[in-house]
Amino acid sequence: MQVTETLSEGLKHAFTVVVPSAELEQKEEARLKEVAASAKLPGFRPGKVPVAIARQRFGDSVKGEVLEQTVNDSLRSLFEERNLRPALQPKVEVTSGGDGKGDLEFKVETEVLPEIKVPDLSDLSLVRLKAEPDAATVDKAIEDIAKRQREFVTVEEVRPATKGDVIAIDFVGKRDGVPFEGGTAENINVEIGGEGFIPGFAEQIEGMKPGEEKVITVTFPEDYGAKELAGQTATFDIKARELKKPVESEINDDLAKKLGFESLEQIRELIGKQVEGEYEQLSRLRLKRELLDKLAEKTDFPAPEGMVDAEFEQIWARVEADRKSGELDDEDKDKDEATLKADYRKIAERRVKLGLLLAEIGREKGITVTQDEMARAIRAEAMRYRGQEQQVFDFFVKNPQAAESLRGPIFENKVIDYIVELAKVEDKTVTPDELADMPAAGA
Repeated sequence: MQVTETLSEGLKHAFTVVVPSAELEQKEEARLKEVAASAKLPGFRPGKVPVAIARQRFGDSVKGEVLEQTVNDSLRSLFEERNLRPALQPKVEVTSGGDGKGDLEFKVETEVLPEIKVPDLSDLSLVRLKAEPDAATVDKAIEDIAKRQREFVTVEEVRPATKGDVIAIDFVGKRDGVPFEGGTAENINVEIGGEGFIPGFAEQIEGMKPGEEKVITVTFPEDYGAKELAGQTATFDIKARELKKPVESEINDDLAKKLGFESLEQIRELIGKQVEGEYEQLSRLRLKRELLDKLAEKTDFPAPEGMVDAEFEQIWARVEADRKSGELDDEDKDKDEATLKADYRKIAERRVKLGLLLAEIGREKGITVTQDEMARAIRAEAMRYRGQEQQVFDFFVKNPQAAESLRGPIFENKVIDYIVELAKVEDKTVTPDELADMPAAGA
């Protein structure tokens, strides 16, 4: 194999590789003998097919197989000999010999991973924010549970619906005077001052009495689920049926037993543990964010342009989707597209660099993802789809490439945990609000 380097600019390299025809012929002959020994053809006993016959029947496919294998082997040898690690799949173009005649010549263009020097991780200083669930937080959660469990009784007197009441109504939604699909319902409970309906809907039926009729006008939100109604104005013919008022649930052991618990204290303990778990997750996210910020300052190597391009395309696709749905961050709404792209390309470059640094740390320290960890991740992912757990689990088992998408986050978290163990970490107690006040994301 003869190799000529035609480009060496930063992380970009290009080569011309020539493999002598004699070497290809030798490999083809050896492969044909293997095929002849295993082929089953009419008129020949197994293993007794002449090579000449095998060449007639399988010659073209063998040439293609040998060509592909030779290119792959040549690339592997080229990169190993020159100690190069491709960042992405190399671009290969066969310029001659692809028809099986003469020497094989092909061009290779690749972008390689930079040389990454792992910084002194024990020199990192981090602050781990911690918060404890307070009685007020637990009490508020229990109050919300009690509110959801309250009952409504019919109001016998004829009076207007006021805030906190529930009024049963029939309604017909119309656009330009014509009823639209999904806009008609009967005996629907609407809480005055509650949430869940179109903005302005419940507010306009406040004050209605049972038996009254009214026409209201509302505008659907821009992000409304039914696209044909999003941002559109419609009218609703309303007929009030029955007025109900809430009967508050007492917060005591009887409420707990109604929910399947032994006592109110048991509910309190459970909620406390749930809130504590949420705080721990927030604490970890804050610590990870600070750690990545500190590591970003130490990434003094260039990022492969192709990897940055791929990362930016994924980010920009999400930005475009947010822009179409009206969910773009306020700070981005006033930026022109060129500025927005420049900002997100910086984020893409940061992510690539941090990913490469974490990968290098994991490689140096022998950090891997075990089969048990992968199995747990697949089970956890399957549990997200209630009623379809087995189908999701089977999908990952049958599609290893899809399962690999779960490996990256596990690996990253293991590397993060390793770095945190080495770093100097100071624990600081803060309020729940301070813990939840997440700084702007840089990665």
